[in-house]
Amino acid sequence: MKKYWAIRKAPLKDSCGLQECMESAYTTYQERMGGARLPPMDLDYALEIQGFPTWVATYDGKVVGGLTLMFEDQYATIANIAVHPGFQGQGLGGGLMMFAETAAKENGYSELRLATHVLLTENVALYRHLGWQETDRDAKRVYMAKKI
Repeated sequence: MKKYWAIRKAPLKDSCGLQECMESAYTTYQERMGGARLPPMDLDYALEIQGFPTWVATYDGKVVGGLTLMFEDQYATIANIAVHPGFQGQGLGGGLMMFAETAAKENGYSELRLATHVLLTENVALYRHLGWQETDRDAKRVYMAKKI
């Protein structure tokens, strides 16, 4: 059964729920990463919410997804985006990506950028499916951009 969510600006009181959501989302990759924790697992989400435009997706009062943007001089960057494992495969990730595009456009940007880990191949595939282009790659990251 499809679950319906709502996306809204994250108030400070969402920091614990956002931390739990990110921990759950990124833990699914830990074995693939040789047990290493990805950086979003260890962020202080109260500081993220205070310092950067951050939104949450909620379902039945619970945070099930999150998005943090950074507005640079020439482009906007998706600094973090994740969906709770129980909500993956239902369109929420794509919905958050579309939301990011809209937010960037509303703030006057025509390009979005992001970086993801090279081992998160399903994320790279999703981004390509959504029209993103790979711009660079190193030993750990795939860098992508999209004109909006």
